[in-house]
Amino acid sequence: MDVLEDLRAQVARLRPVRVYGRINRIDGQLVSVEGLTDTARIGDWLEITTRARMRVGAEILRLTATEAHALPDGPCDGLAIGDRAEHLAARGIAPDDSWIGRVIDPYGRPLDGRPLIPGTRARALDTPAPEPARRGRLGARLDTGMAIFNTLLPVVRGQRIGLFAGSGVGKSMLLGKFARAMQADVVVIALVGERGRELREFVEDVLGPEGLARAVVVTATSDQPPLTRRRCAQAAMCAAEHFRDKGKHVLLLCDSITRMAEAHREVALAAGEEPSLRGYPPTVAHRIMALAERAGPGRDDRGAITAVFTVLVAGSDMEEPVADILRGVLDGHVVMDRAIAERGRFPAIDVLRSVSRALPACATPEENARISEARRYLGAYDRAEMMIQAGLYEAGSDPLVDRAIEIWPALDALVGEDAAHGIKGAFARLGQCLEARGTTGAGRR
Repeated sequence: MDVLEDLRAQVARLRPVRVYGRINRIDGQLVSVEGLTDTARIGDWLEITTRARMRVGAEILRLTATEAHALPDGPCDGLAIGDRAEHLAARGIAPDDSWIGRVIDPYGRPLDGRPLIPGTRARALDTPAPEPARRGRLGARLDTGMAIFNTLLPVVRGQRIGLFAGSGVGKSMLLGKFARAMQADVVVIALVGERGRELREFVEDVLGPEGLARAVVVTATSDQPPLTRRRCAQAAMCAAEHFRDKGKHVLLLCDSITRMAEAHREVALAAGEEPSLRGYPPTVAHRIMALAERAGPGRDDRGAITAVFTVLVAGSDMEEPVADILRGVLDGHVVMDRAIAERGRFPAIDVLRSVSRALPACATPEENARISEARRYLGAYDRAEMMIQAGLYEAGSDPLVDRAIEIWPALDALVGEDAAHGIKGAFARLGQCLEARGTTGAGRR
């Protein structure tokens, strides 16, 4: 039956008529093609054949009554007036179950040196999110393998969270832990604009054989054209939706939304959009929100996509456009702090600035009480930290601060611990931290 479906898909992709146009103008990064106005649509693909018999792909961004304006997926070197451009349909992606354990590019081509079988159903990159009135609700709490996310920042099935961090604070290592340990049937990882040398390190060292065995890695390195980098997150979402529609629980890790937005900015400015929002075009907000909305519970509780979207924030500026847009549509956010990383505690999560909107619904009254107590002590220590570090705080001045100083080392260590015995074991460990006894002294945040 699978063979017949594959044959049907191949027959459906056959084109009895081929439509061609000719380049009549090259303006900066855009090429104008005449002869396609009766068939071309926004988002369609062109294959340009140069006089040197080189083939260059291009996506149609604008249309006029006589011309189609397209952005090549590479340099315009070698293109000339009169070069032939064949009109193709919009380039979607056709995920398949056999993609698990593979590394592919945003066009569905293998990057690991082995043949890759496309699926029988091609998916458009910009598919709509499930109907809001028919979507399932957030599901059960997930064991993440890390104490902090099993207690103070719980993650539930179908939740969408943001990971806000600067460069070099351990973001990739944290994603690797999610990929290896979090409960999920399939993991889909989008690496948008990553350095080329880091792909192999991430796959072999950070993800490892255990993580790759249940993962699909979609990557577009930093040297790829903006069209390729922009579609990386969308291609990964299509793969995640493929498995979700089969009733599976999918963990989607997207690193990073910032680089996707930067690639979209390059494409949009080339298409003539006016810059705003610190140089980003107005359409960047819709693109980010549309991608985020596609994650989450599926229709009628059939499958779910639990998503972690990373955002690169310069100088921990949570108000910069990409961070502000994404934070408003997510079900929680995790902030990683460089100062914490510099003192050697990983993951470098600032618990007080991080929020899980799955609370309090996903925890029992007793667990919520422990979470509130831990946050109260962490907050008290944070407020008094400067005085403690300067030696100006006198023991006995505030019983809450005294107790916070006493248990702060245990709570801080908890953030970096693995959860060896699941969610219940992590809460038992949190209870031990809250009951810890120690000497009152200075500490660091």
